[in-house]
Amino acid sequence: MSTSVESSGAARERDTAPPGGEVGTPPPGSPGGTGRGADTARRRRPAAPGPPVLSLRDLLLPVGVAVTLVVLYSYVRGQDLDRIETNLLRPSALLDQTWGHIYISVTIAVLVVAIAVPLGVLVTRERTSASAPVVLALANIGQAAPSLGLIALIGTWKIGFWAVVLVLTGYAILSVLRNTIAGLQGVDRGVLDAAKGMGMSPAAVLLKVELPLAVPIIGAGARTALILAVATVPLGSFLDAGGLGLSLFGAIKTDRPVATLTIAVIIACLALVLDWLAGILQRLATPRGIR
Repeated sequence: MSTSVESSGAARERDTAPPGGEVGTPPPGSPGGTGRGADTARRRRPAAPGPPVLSLRDLLLPVGVAVTLVVLYSYVRGQDLDRIETNLLRPSALLDQTWGHIYISVTIAVLVVAIAVPLGVLVTRERTSASAPVVLALANIGQAAPSLGLIALIGTWKIGFWAVVLVLTGYAILSVLRNTIAGLQGVDRGVLDAAKGMGMSPAAVLLKVELPLAVPIIGAGARTALILAVATVPLGSFLDAGGLGLSLFGAIKTDRPVATLTIAVIIACLALVLDWLAGILQRLATPRGIR
């Protein structure tokens, strides 16, 4: 009798067992399962979304800048401006000079990144690391030299857009170079060994592993270079390069405080907005896992 009861219980257990699995073991392919089916399910599972590139908190800065400019406009409208101030604060002239200021600043930042990142890669490679002291010394000289003195020196034989761009590019290159070196040297050696163990070539390791992981640090240096460019481009007005420096120094020379304050605030707002845009680009270029 007892034998028949045990046989019927075993039969019920076999009937309720999942097909192809053992009693008490999750079926293959289920979240808690093991084996090839579970591995396949895990591989097919979509990656968890990373933090968004743009959040509501990021909108605070452009909104704050817009409010500041509206308040500034209301303040200027309430002032009794003379002819010189009216001419300095002409909207069409300020708009043209602002676009020129942005163009010069962005050109400098692009050139700085295009020069400093390859140099940073060069001095962190084993075969060419001996060039590091020379490269860093030249970059340090570029930043240690006073930008106004360099502009005056270059202005003795060349003026215009490219004269200012070259001077300020040399002035801002150190920040990106130093951050590139720090970013590349900060990549985990275990990650590099794993990439090499997978058969990746040195160029692939650099382009697919090292540089993407170093993007946050390199991007921080590029943003610093961009802000330096926005702040120093007004000096380029001495070499007839354009930008807001022409009106700014004109207001200072003619002792027009309202015009000076207005143009200075515009330059400050411009620096904040460009830094904000560069920060968004930096997040877009950063791999999702380390964003």
